Amino acid sequence: MSEEETFEKNKHIKYFERCFKILPYHYTSADTNRMTFLFFCISGLDLLGALDQVITPEIKQKTIEWIYAQQIHPDPKIGNIGQCGFRGAPFMGHKFEPNATETIHEPYDASNLAMTYTALISLIILGDDLSRVNKKAIIESIAQLQQEDGSFSPVIFGMEYDMRFLYCASVISYILNDWSGINIDKAIDFIKKSQTYDFGISQGQGFESHGGPTFCAIAALSLMGKLDEGLISKKDTLSWCLSRQVNGFQGRANKPPDTCYSFWIGAAIEILGGYEFIDFETHKKFLYSTQTNYGGFTKYPEYEFPDILHSYMGVAALAIIPEKTPEIECLPQLETRLNMSKKTFDKNFPNNVFWKNK
Repeated sequence: MSEEETFEKNKHIKYFERCFKILPYHYTSADTNRMTFLFFCISGLDLLGALDQVITPEIKQKTIEWIYAQQIHPDPKIGNIGQCGFRGAPFMGHKFEPNATETIHEPYDASNLAMTYTALISLIILGDDLSRVNKKAIIESIAQLQQEDGSFSPVIFGMEYDMRFLYCASVISYILNDWSGINIDKAIDFIKKSQTYDFGISQGQGFESHGGPTFCAIAALSLMGKLDEGLISKKDTLSWCLSRQVNGFQGRANKPPDTCYSFWIGAAIEILGGYEFIDFETHKKFLYSTQTNYGGFTKYPEYEFPDILHSYMGVAALAIIPEKTPEIECLPQLETRLNMSKKTFDKNFPNNVFWKNK
């Protein structure tokens, strides 16, 4: 671990640069999530002000083409059967076609809501205008992924149904400026039923309140413009979030603090308007303790090696802090609902600029 309690900016840049160029071998088994790993690297470099320094215009364009090659379009024979959007990687062997307008659907070669979310954010950060995004097909697929209880499955053939994918569907709808794929009343009802006795929010009805789904629900409601309508009590939910600070933040009661919850809980608090009540210095000290000598962040202070998720979340958590101390003045403010820099957000979303007049 880093001995000095300071922000290791240059080490973090090097870490994200290494991961962007060559993923460590132990990520091989998670190839279906490669789009999200790409997002962590690109957005991490953007927050560190090093995107243009590390990624040349030529590599940016090649990366954009790779992302578009993961887009699943309607099948010309059977149409849109809920598979349209972006997949995590070409793990099913589908050929490289960044300019395709239709896709022959192979079994299990489907889009994923989480990968579609991170693909769109990555394209925006890289400066793409989303002109090749099949907006209509994605929105139609979102509608087919919503369940009767208002939750969402990430893929058309089932698997999981919970708050994470309701959030992803909401971000996609916000970016594409089209909410017709979501039954908002059902979505709000699902969020309400997922709130627990302690006013935290769970993955679904009957589960334990947790930092991740609490952020997902609050961010989704904010994007919908339904924050007051969707929470039983904003004040009590904020109180639950604030009570998660130990030094860093824990995801659930009686658990140790974890780097990623500095983002999940911290972002939820920011959206609810209570970030001023955080103990900033103690919070930063915890995050600095999870930095590594190799760059990047670990899950817990006692861990030695970083991982991409916690590395990104550590940087993003520090970017939320509104009054930057000298060592983190380099970080821009974070648009917490979408999880991108405020600078990138302001540049691209004055009036949902992508789809204006389209």
